Amino acid sequence: MPDLLLELRSEEIPARMQRKAAGDLKKMMTDGLVEAGLTYEAAREYWTPRRLALDIRGVTARSEDISEEIKGPSTKAPEQAVQGFLRKAGLSSIAEAHVHADPKKGDFYVAHIAKPGRAAEGIIAELVPGIIRDFPWPKSMRWGPASAKPGSLRWVRPLQSILCTFGPETEEPVVVDFEIDGIRSGNITYGHRFHAPGAISVRRFDDYAAKLEAAKVVLDADRRKQIILADARNLAFASGLDLTEDEGLLEEVSGLVEWPVVLMGEFEQDFLAIPAEVIRLTIRANQKCFVTRPQGAGEKLSSRFVLTANIEASDGGKEIAHGNGKVVRARLSDALYFWKTDQNDLPDLDQLQASAEKFGLDLKKPLDQRMARLDHLGVTFHAKLGTQGERVERIKRLAEELAPLVASAISPLEGEMAGRPEGVVAREAPAFSVHNRASRQDAPTPSVAFGDISPSRGEITALARRAAVLAKADLTTEVVGEFPELQGAMGRKYALLQGEHPSVAAAVEDHYKPQGPSDRVPTDPVSVAVALADKLDMLVGFWAIDEKPTGSKDPFALRRAALGVIRILVENRVRLALTSLFDRPYQMANYLASGRPFSADLLAFFHDRLKVYLRDQGARHDLIDAVLAAGSRPISPLEGEMSPKATEGGAVPPTSQREAPPSALPSLPPLGISPSRGEIGQSSNDDLLQIVRRVKALGSFLDTEDGKNLLAGTKRAANILAAEEKKKTTIAENVEPALFREEAEKSLFAAVNQAEKKAGQAINNEDFSAAMLALSALREPVDSFFERVLVNDEDQAVRANRLALLARIRAATGQVADFSKIAG
Repeated sequence: MPDLLLELRSEEIPARMQRKAAGDLKKMMTDGLVEAGLTYEAAREYWTPRRLALDIRGVTARSEDISEEIKGPSTKAPEQAVQGFLRKAGLSSIAEAHVHADPKKGDFYVAHIAKPGRAAEGIIAELVPGIIRDFPWPKSMRWGPASAKPGSLRWVRPLQSILCTFGPETEEPVVVDFEIDGIRSGNITYGHRFHAPGAISVRRFDDYAAKLEAAKVVLDADRRKQIILADARNLAFASGLDLTEDEGLLEEVSGLVEWPVVLMGEFEQDFLAIPAEVIRLTIRANQKCFVTRPQGAGEKLSSRFVLTANIEASDGGKEIAHGNGKVVRARLSDALYFWKTDQNDLPDLDQLQASAEKFGLDLKKPLDQRMARLDHLGVTFHAKLGTQGERVERIKRLAEELAPLVASAISPLEGEMAGRPEGVVAREAPAFSVHNRASRQDAPTPSVAFGDISPSRGEITALARRAAVLAKADLTTEVVGEFPELQGAMGRKYALLQGEHPSVAAAVEDHYKPQGPSDRVPTDPVSVAVALADKLDMLVGFWAIDEKPTGSKDPFALRRAALGVIRILVENRVRLALTSLFDRPYQMANYLASGRPFSADLLAFFHDRLKVYLRDQGARHDLIDAVLAAGSRPISPLEGEMSPKATEGGAVPPTSQREAPPSALPSLPPLGISPSRGEIGQSSNDDLLQIVRRVKALGSFLDTEDGKNLLAGTKRAANILAAEEKKKTTIAENVEPALFREEAEKSLFAAVNQAEKKAGQAINNEDFSAAMLALSALREPVDSFFERVLVNDEDQAVRANRLALLARIRAATGQVADFSKIAG
């Protein structure tokens, strides 16, 4: 079968656009062929800085003939209907139509349309120009004299030639002939701009790829990446160095060269006084070069860097390396100036005294000066949300209140601070499948190596306050002004230089984390408190002014912030009642005067993000919905029993029953289970860690035989109740044992009482596996009840009593999940 070769050659395409553009070309071309009635066996795209190429194998030589019938109106239809049918069918007169008979509806017109197949060359010749004109470049341009005309061709860079050949391997391929804006297709391409600028005649793909290779063009982008990486590693190793690999930079560099030649440049040792992150970013951003480090030296860099040229120079690349070195030295000189300037006093210290007093800053310290300037300048965070200084004040106050709760939840020992490796290794995100656990990253590493530094919980509040005050200070530094992506990282370095506690310095960097699903989660309690305060303030603020994400638009990265809160709480096993936390920044902010209700909507947003998080770990979506549905309504246990109150701040006490510190947030009503039948239960759905634990326990339980059978029985009970409730059948408020007629009723009643009590106690102790085990005792009594008892008894009182017993089954299982939401 014939093969198609297509190349669109232009001036240099930006590296960031190449991979997607090649994929778009493949999709548009193959979709167009299929729509035109052609098939193909395989297709692969290629790209270099100056060309997009497509190799499509096994294309059918001709589309199939098509015969179809178009049904028309009755032969007695008015003239207007007949004319509409002729236009639709493409007939010139009604005489060209056929008349079909229908015994019921009478005679009607039918158009028999025969469309002969077309040669593939003709289809391709029509398809490619349309693809070129409609190509979805992010940015495109017009050029030359034709650009002045309306509708002139647009391309990412001036299009120079089109190669298009078609034919089987056993025959000489033909050129698919077409023209677009004066550019006619052919079988000619061109090699490397400098090494082989002459025309090259090609026949099919194998011939094309081989001749380009001989003309100093490596067509396969992945192979160019392999060449660059292997040569860079070898060159570094030969100099006693290790290459600092960067996949993003490697992708970009492979899109800048057609014939990669790896060289090594050098700069002065004095520049190594600059932080490694600044050196790496300066060289990466400005020269697209890789940095190196001495072998076995950790993060310490060397004064040599690796660059990729697009030419084999006659002097072996010495002048290229020297020229790159001159530019790198100039850039590093700027970076060194920024680094030193940030450590000096600001010239306007006398104007910063008021801001310093407001935040308790020490103007003898450079980072404190920058924070004072940030507040003094009134830098706007958002027009409706005030300045950065006002935001820092809110973050500080919220972090102070969160710190003791966080420390109580994640510290490994009483009176000590989590952060030592032994306090972190055991903590990881709950895994829902073996496959998923293996695919995820290792458990989070500590935010900072504490060594013997382990402040007491009484000190953590002060550390969180200090960290929150300094968290945004580096935004006014020279280095962050030049390289915004270093915010946080530079703040940590400056904090350590001025003698801040390691936990404070770590929090300055880590409060931005996690910035994605694969990013590290902070584990130091100070970092966790400040990170939560920062993200919650942002989420509450934007919800309060009604600037929520819509569809695919999320300009303030609020989905990422919510996912960050979820990962911090779940992966550090911190229990907090979110709805009370929503109120704190809202109450602190003097710009929120409208009193707009938003807590329920924001909590629903968190639930959506939590579903995404758990599904990524392998949790079933129906189990998540079942747990959320159970937590959104009050579930009453035995009459007169209460679940314990939440601790102050909304944190639910763990089994050790530690008390919440007096500085915690206001207390919340009980989570999940209503104190008595006459009260409305507070939703437990704002405790994300509890939701995760319930989902995990429910999944494990339903994998057992008892779980599957109990699910079937509970759903049967729920369906009966739903049907009777819809018919407004009377259901007794309480189960009356005196009305029992069958032994199965008595057994089920006793089992429900026992299971409900044990499950409630287990839930109060946060032992959801034990709660499921208690519920499993219902399996046999439920099965026996449905086998031996007719629920819809003729006696109305007996029927109402039996329905009340079914309601007790639903209530007992509903303490953990709404079984009606579970599939199966």
